[in-house]
Amino acid sequence: MSDFAATFERSVVGRRFAFRDSGTTLARDTVAGMTTFIVMSYIIFVNPLILGLNGEGLPFAPVLTSTCLVAGVMTILMGLYTNKAYAIAPGLGLNAVVAFTLVAQAGLSFPEAMGLVVVEGLAVTLLVLVGLREAIMNAIPLELKKAIAIGIGLFIAFIGLTTSGLVVRGDGTIVDLAPFTTWPVIITVVGLVITVGLRAIGFPGDLFVGIILTTVFATIVNYAADVYPEETGWARWPSDIFDTPDFSLVGEFSFDAFTTLPFVAAVAFAFSLFLADFFDTMGTLVGVGRQAGYVDQEGQMPDIQRPLLVDSVAAAAGGAASASSATTYIESASGVAVGGRTGWVSVVTGFLFFPFMFLAPIIGMVPPQATAPALIIVAWLMISVLTEVEEEAEIVETGRVGEEATTAEVTETTRPRRYLAGINFHDLALGLAAAIIIMFMPFSFSITDGIAAGFIVYVLVRAFQGAWNTVSPLMWGSAIAFAIYFAIPMLQQEFDWI
Repeated sequence: MSDFAATFERSVVGRRFAFRDSGTTLARDTVAGMTTFIVMSYIIFVNPLILGLNGEGLPFAPVLTSTCLVAGVMTILMGLYTNKAYAIAPGLGLNAVVAFTLVAQAGLSFPEAMGLVVVEGLAVTLLVLVGLREAIMNAIPLELKKAIAIGIGLFIAFIGLTTSGLVVRGDGTIVDLAPFTTWPVIITVVGLVITVGLRAIGFPGDLFVGIILTTVFATIVNYAADVYPEETGWARWPSDIFDTPDFSLVGEFSFDAFTTLPFVAAVAFAFSLFLADFFDTMGTLVGVGRQAGYVDQEGQMPDIQRPLLVDSVAAAAGGAASASSATTYIESASGVAVGGRTGWVSVVTGFLFFPFMFLAPIIGMVPPQATAPALIIVAWLMISVLTEVEEEAEIVETGRVGEEATTAEVTETTRPRRYLAGINFHDLALGLAAAIIIMFMPFSFSITDGIAAGFIVYVLVRAFQGAWNTVSPLMWGSAIAFAIYFAIPMLQQEFDWI
């Protein structure tokens, strides 16, 4: 350890993050923070594109500024307040709901749509403050929490495989493996070889270094073979790297949606955003938390109210800045995967967003093919929660012959490790619900839809089994809420709510 790192870890800030107690170091958590940023930095460009509605929505530059502002401030707050390695940014999927559902379909203005985001964020914050959000998380059976982590792993893998071009729409099939005849696919394969090789030899920061080396390779190939269109900026050094931040969208929201739309319709939209935000975060905290060691053997996370509170405030802040609802990112798992454990990871990640309010084109050099290998490795790590290790102590007793009462001398030897399945799939309620969660997340391309379907199945099976009283009232309430969530589109169509 360098003199600077040793001095830092003994400082007030170092003691606040408790690197040694968490089994990590300043250097490792710094690399982890950089890794998390690189993997999730795509939102800097994707969010303005989605909210831009093909040139008919919000302007690119101010959305980029708001995205970096919200992500940076709220991720730093997460690190300082919780000392956990979670990162926050405007949610991919939630921004699509705002742009395509609330604005393009329902006819709201962007300030009105962002006002609904603020409302749902404040509602979730209220639930956190009264302890209901934490109570709901604790009411979920441990097996379903494991299934959530596995489903998110498959979801992440699907994102990496499709955005890289390695998996494509098939000819006569839904999806197919792309032929290894194009440069993007070759770049992805090279990135996988580099990243897996680094992981295999135990190289520290393998995901981050893999992204950098793959980007370098992609840049060389791009200049030689012109792989990417110039307007994307991928694998191409930008000609203009500076830009002045535009804060014009900060504070541009209103609550007029409740008068522009029928009141019931506005409430329904806010409720949909509320459920998506509520349970997406639940899945992320559990999935990343298990990998980071934040979750105990019963599936509970001590002090979970702290990250829940920051996440809830972030949702409202995202709406207030016109960046859409901000949420805890599953890409936080990439930083955890390289050994990050403390809030310093989040602080580093958060600060890295700020320069890109000025230097945004630089991060645009990283093509999807460079981040895909990291996402696939992270997916494997998430899926690994299905495997549990059990070590049993073998008790050997020896008695003393001739004594009226035998005095046992006990020694312990450790048997070889046994690897156990973490979910009992033979239990119909738990097993089927877990399978539904795992399957629906990648197939529906929605974390919320997967959790919703699994919760409903679990409650229904327990009810049919006559064991309805073994289900927590909060699980019943969640299942009913999700049933309403699925029914909202039909109700809107049949009763002409919009």
